[in-house]
Amino acid sequence: MESFEVEEAQTVPRRRRSYDAIWNVLTIIVLLVTLCVGAIIIFIFFNPSTPLNLYPPPTEIPLPGPPTATNAPLFTLEPSWTPTIVISTLTPTPRPTNTPLVTATLFGLPTVITTTPGATLTPGGFAFAVMPGSPSAIPGTSFHPDLGCEWIGVAGQVLGMNGEPIRFQIVHLGGRVENTPVDALMATGMAPAYGPAGFEFIIADRLVGTTDTLWIQLEDVQGLPMSDRIFFDTFADCNQNLIVIYMQQVR
Repeated sequence: MESFEVEEAQTVPRRRRSYDAIWNVLTIIVLLVTLCVGAIIIFIFFNPSTPLNLYPPPTEIPLPGPPTATNAPLFTLEPSWTPTIVISTLTPTPRPTNTPLVTATLFGLPTVITTTPGATLTPGGFAFAVMPGSPSAIPGTSFHPDLGCEWIGVAGQVLGMNGEPIRFQIVHLGGRVENTPVDALMATGMAPAYGPAGFEFIIADRLVGTTDTLWIQLEDVQGLPMSDRIFFDTFADCNQNLIVIYMQQVR
């Protein structure tokens, strides 16, 4: 009897320890599984597109971005107005045997020059008038030594009220030479040998003397006079075959 009790007392604790070990192992397994599941849930939470997620979110369609802002001016600046000088194309009446003009060296006119008597007209209310000392007769070789003296011409310059050159002013030459009509136009600035606003006409290719039959007059682009007609004489003399006339604005 006593031996039975001793054996029973010894076997019972052994069974309890084996069961405790099994439960401990199962508990550890459950904890590990719980930790793994929790880690997977957290990973899926931060990365829903992972292959571990059985219910991944739908693919997002990229929305178009906002339109690019464009700076539109509130108003458009109009270009500043620039005055345009309209110059009519003027063709002088060609002379049959005129020799083309060449560029000549600037020549200072002498202080004392011969003035054609009775050629200067009193201004008649026009904007331009002939300057004192004009018209005057000088040798044509002073400006065209290559042409010799077998020709006659008229030249000069047009100045403003302060002595500044006035370019693109129309100069009209008219009259007759030995019953031959003369009619030609030229803009100032085309003969710079006489100054920045110089002009020049070759009237004939020979020496011819005339008296009060030739004149020049300043006109606008519409042909309206801007000065009186300035009559001048020509001379059959190599020392006086070029007539020089200077005109200036007076109002």
